[in-house]
Amino acid sequence: MPKSRSSLLTRRGLIAAGGALGLVAALTACGGNDSAKDGSGSKDKGSAASGPWSFKDDLGKEVSVKSTPKNIVAFTGTAAALYDYGVNVKGVFGPTKTADGKADVQAGSMDISKVEILGNVYDEFNVEKYAALQPDLLVTNTWDGTYWYVPEASKDKILKVAPAAAIGVGGDVTMDKALARTADLAKSLGADLNAKKTVDAKARFEAASAKLREATKANPGIKVLVGSGSADLFYVSTPATSADLKYFQSLGVEFVVPEKTQEGGFFESLSWENAGKYKADVVLLDNRTGTLQPEQLKAKPTWAEMPAVKAGQITPRVTEPIYSYEKCALILEELTKSIQNAKKVS
Repeated sequence: MPKSRSSLLTRRGLIAAGGALGLVAALTACGGNDSAKDGSGSKDKGSAASGPWSFKDDLGKEVSVKSTPKNIVAFTGTAAALYDYGVNVKGVFGPTKTADGKADVQAGSMDISKVEILGNVYDEFNVEKYAALQPDLLVTNTWDGTYWYVPEASKDKILKVAPAAAIGVGGDVTMDKALARTADLAKSLGADLNAKKTVDAKARFEAASAKLREATKANPGIKVLVGSGSADLFYVSTPATSADLKYFQSLGVEFVVPEKTQEGGFFESLSWENAGKYKADVVLLDNRTGTLQPEQLKAKPTWAEMPAVKAGQITPRVTEPIYSYEKCALILEELTKSIQNAKKVS
């Protein structure tokens, strides 16, 4: 999926520098070491107990600090997942607020008025504001071995301020694994995974997974195309590189697989003249801010001619899931309804 579909539409660099450098340097002296190791290889230590805290992230780094992090800054979607476990953050970066001031879909249940927004679009990250928060830890996802939404141009300055931990959501990772690792991180930061809300949410996710498997068996042969629209291009995603799609596929969902992929093998870019290249019964359409939604896509003749579109078999795709059991259960339930109700039209 990288680069962010919205980055292809609205990418702009607003990297904070200059005055931030002095503050970054001052805080670096008291920041933690993101690769320090204690030799035990544990993936989940501390659990908000007193004493040293460490966590082995999905980049293979043992992230260690003197005590359980309290001042946490996170990618918006990761922050939203931690919030569902009762772990709050001080600052966020990534799509958080829409043009009308409302919470972006990636903010989940968070009260965005209570967090410092360091950047609201791809490649935007205010280093000076970040340093001023005196963070103990930066948390984000990783799709391809990099820190998601941490701008390349200011990455070195950002990573000097505080240790960073990343949770894998791409490559060989499946949704259930990404959920478990996010829960591990939340637990290490003080979340109670035995809380009724969390236990119930996990049970709901497991039940939703079983129902999706049942739905694919009961309505076989339904082809699902994962798409995203921009002004000039229609993107068809492969299920091979995203944790959510790989998991859905393991439950029996049959996806359209693009023949040629770009951008690291995440999707195929098609001109709108060729947008109907692949036939499908259901379209999972990118729901992120900055991508074209069904009402806007009506102006594209080739979109209107797609069999699934003609049949009204369009379902929003949460392209960057919030990896809490609560939010992923909802995604599975929505997809199950789509498969159950879909008619073969391709």
